[in-house]
Amino acid sequence: MSKARQEGQVGGLEAVAFGMLVLVMGVLIIGNAWGVIDARTAASQGAREAARVFATAPVRGDAEADALAKDAAAATLQQLGWHRAGTTVRRTEGTFARCSLVTYEVEIPVPVLRLAWLRSGFSVFRARAAHTERVDPYRSGIPGTGPAVCTGAG
Repeated sequence: MSKARQEGQVGGLEAVAFGMLVLVMGVLIIGNAWGVIDARTAASQGAREAARVFATAPVRGDAEADALAKDAAAATLQQLGWHRAGTTVRRTEGTFARCSLVTYEVEIPVPVLRLAWLRSGFSVFRARAAHTERVDPYRSGIPGTGPAVCTGAG
């Protein structure tokens, strides 16, 4: 009789412990992936804001518009909780002139979750996004004479 009661005790507690380990690992990996997705979204919003502020800046010079754009991107990233060391906001093309296409790129470093048994060469992901805007040809106060006719190339 006692032999029959012990037959059902094969592998019960080990399965629960392994299941909990898999659950915890899954939550950690998904949490890290969500951080990268959130950083990419924040970078996209920061780049869009920088390009828009540059294209509509109430200034006369390129350097002033660039400073306003970088400040706007930094404020957007800070509001979204992604203002950290290593974040870069840079203009990759364009000048403050009528019909000019201006592109801003934002890069946010996202630390990678490091687990001892997962060997990864990465310690930081870099979430990057870029956005392009055209400087309005009909605005006043922009270098150049009169409204320009924008072409496809800018």
